[in-house]
Amino acid sequence: MSSDSPALASDGLDWARRRGMGALAEKMGIEFTEFSIERSVATMPVEGNTQPVGLLHGGAYVVLGESLGSMAANLHAGPYRLAVGVDINATHTRSATSGIVTGVCTPVHLGRSITVHEIAVTDDQGRRCSTIRITNMITDRPGA
Repeated sequence: MSSDSPALASDGLDWARRRGMGALAEKMGIEFTEFSIERSVATMPVEGNTQPVGLLHGGAYVVLGESLGSMAANLHAGPYRLAVGVDINATHTRSATSGIVTGVCTPVHLGRSITVHEIAVTDDQGRRCSTIRITNMITDRPGA
């Protein structure tokens, strides 16, 4: 079995931590707290990820959403396939200025060649700040 795939869906969080989220997500302080095909959760600090006026940068919400959605799509794709983002959009409805934000990623569609995930990002008080939708295309992993 590839080290890039979990033995069971319950091993999703271990798989995600072993695989890593990439340098950008690490620099932004994103941390997985739950990870499965059905639901993935990660947190990100507001501090260090703000615009000049002190609001969480809109692009930071998108990085959190893409990190969750793409990783969830890759877990769904399996060990010999690769999910790559082909579309992402975000609607920001509230501004976070301190604390942490939490992204909860759930699948809208899990197909053989396309996945769609919605990521709801909330602040420390549970208020929705951003809604992100990502579409990933699943292809064969090069060299698999």
